[in-house]
Amino acid sequence: MSKVCHLSFIRGVPSDEDQAEDLLMQCHRLGKSSRREFLRGAAAIALTGRGFMSLGRPVLAYVGTYSSPQGPEGAIGRGQGIYLFEMNAATGALRQRDVFPSDSNPSWLALNPSRTHLYSANEISNYKRTNAGSISAYSIDRPTGRLTILNTVSSEGAGPAHLSVHPSGKHVFVANYHGGTVAVLPVRPNGELGVATDVIHNSGTIGSIRATSAPPGSFAISGHDKPHAHMIQADPAGKFVLASDLGLDQIFIWKFDVETGKLSQANPASVTLPPGDGPRHFAFHPSGQWFYSLQEEGSTLVTYDYDAEMGKLTAKQTVSTLPKDFKGTNFTSEVMISSNGRFLYAANRLHDTIAWFSIDDDGRLAFAAEEWTRGDYPRSFSIDPAGNYLYSCNQRADGITTYRINRKTGALSFAGQYTAVGTPAIMVFLA
Repeated sequence: MSKVCHLSFIRGVPSDEDQAEDLLMQCHRLGKSSRREFLRGAAAIALTGRGFMSLGRPVLAYVGTYSSPQGPEGAIGRGQGIYLFEMNAATGALRQRDVFPSDSNPSWLALNPSRTHLYSANEISNYKRTNAGSISAYSIDRPTGRLTILNTVSSEGAGPAHLSVHPSGKHVFVANYHGGTVAVLPVRPNGELGVATDVIHNSGTIGSIRATSAPPGSFAISGHDKPHAHMIQADPAGKFVLASDLGLDQIFIWKFDVETGKLSQANPASVTLPPGDGPRHFAFHPSGQWFYSLQEEGSTLVTYDYDAEMGKLTAKQTVSTLPKDFKGTNFTSEVMISSNGRFLYAANRLHDTIAWFSIDDDGRLAFAAEEWTRGDYPRSFSIDPAGNYLYSCNQRADGITTYRINRKTGALSFAGQYTAVGTPAIMVFLA
């Protein structure tokens, strides 16, 4: 190995063998002056955590849990609050560093764009003796990852199941599952949350009890009794905000005024999924061209073209998250796209697998394969910043399982690692 290529490995440690080989080949193909430019770019990539391990800073992750005696679906929460883990970037192994106690079911977490603050959706329905949950704001000590709570405010609806931060960092959006509402919370200059600037009560026709697209023999009937807001997130430009409502089988679309924190209907104001299918979570493709909606009871993925100027969704494909011969009940949970935009991953609960799909040049999906989660009821999963490992939060197994990602094929392989965490729900990386 030449001296200049050796330096590239010191300054930006490759995150897997494929990347190491690619980097080495590029080094040898370049002249001296080009090599210097290449190294500067490689170091910049390393600092972002995209493709390489971060320099001089451990990879940290937070895990939110169900932690109250009354957890999800009537189960007991066995978590202690929000956990802090350090990831070994070479092996994917997790080591617990700390835990920040909370008995309020901090079951969903989100970081602000600058990674200086963490926000938790506390999935309760009795905050300050009201029929609402709560949202907590924490400041982050970057060297250690330690959290300091700043304040807690009402989520403006019962059972907040999801929250996200606007790209500007000035607002937090929350979806209240049991309350059937979505709310906009302003972020103060110090990271604290203010009183909601907007609250919308979802309304419309309740979907059918049986999912239209469910596999044969399915008894998946949850959630079609009233509106159930399940996820809310701004589009990549922050111009529009989209929210799925499982009970109404709709995805709502609003224009967003970042100055006032107000939502107003887009045109069209929503798209409708097949009755009973239950849209749960969704994901934007890194290109911004496509949008993927995951249906909880229908066990389907719907691919949409996304018009970023109008905030318009146009459906063009529906695929199952399950093998062709599957029969029985399944509830999907999470959907995520690889940072290179080539693969989509989706979690199946009861079937207990992570399925992956290739994404073609038109955004359409092709089922590739699936991997057993080795634990019951994967409520969500996460991919590390370098894109080398996937972590499944197996809620009913009280543990997180680790998988290596083949960056060329998207395939998952079990890394042989189980990490004990009581009723884990969500994992987010501080990068």
